[in-house]
Amino acid sequence: MAKVLFDKHISKSTRIKFTCSYDGTDFCGWQRQNIEREHNKTEKPSLCRTLETALEKTFKHKIELSASGRTDAGVHAVNQVCHFDTDRTVEQMKGWDLSRALKNKLPDSIVIKKAWIAPADFHSTLSAEKKTYRYLMLNAQLPSPFFNRTMGWMRKPMDLDYFNQCSQYLIGEHDFKSFQSVGTPVHHTIRTIYKADWAWQGPRVAQFTITGSGFLKQMVRNIVGTQLLMARKNLKPEYMDQVIRAMDRQAAGAPADPQGLYLMKVYYPLDLDNGCREL
Repeated sequence: MAKVLFDKHISKSTRIKFTCSYDGTDFCGWQRQNIEREHNKTEKPSLCRTLETALEKTFKHKIELSASGRTDAGVHAVNQVCHFDTDRTVEQMKGWDLSRALKNKLPDSIVIKKAWIAPADFHSTLSAEKKTYRYLMLNAQLPSPFFNRTMGWMRKPMDLDYFNQCSQYLIGEHDFKSFQSVGTPVHHTIRTIYKADWAWQGPRVAQFTITGSGFLKQMVRNIVGTQLLMARKNLKPEYMDQVIRAMDRQAAGAPADPQGLYLMKVYYPLDLDNGCREL
């Protein structure tokens, strides 16, 4: 592989925002690993470093990429939002198609969807106001080899009326410490959930959609896993309220499998969205 040459001390003057989608199966997650792990051929690569490497080949300087959130190993994204700074001016990039420029530099499992010139105060992580995640569950007697990379699986028939009753206890502002896995430190564990519901996407595919002000590490997978546990043990929907009030990870269920989870949409203030110009 040809070595990419760039100046680490170059002055960055333009902020680029872009959205990308990816199948997270073949990656260790979004977050960069240490240098030794990133160069270990037996380890799965990180999504962040894979994208940074492709961008560095295109822009010919060091790229430090930020994203709206750090998806876990095996988790997918339909609309992950990222940004980086470059020394290229707006005039120099006039007429560029970032999607086409990066297509041959990225694996088929990552696609750049759209890019913008963003205001200097836009930040993909810090500017985000809320996010929507979706979890897909194959509800069938047997798992499917065709969906084992893209859906969770549950054998027991799912009563979505029951699952929706459980989900309603999530709505509003709560301390979601019970659903936080060990890992990324946060200042507090209080979050607001605006929507949380289940629906049939097809005859055997159940879909859980949740929108919130933010999410703790593995929070959505832990919520889904807790509901699956409740269904298996025939617990009343009110048990979900007990789990939330406990503020204890041991009160909740194990996380649902990562392959069923998708980052669907990230929401930003209207003035920042309006300040972005399509590249």
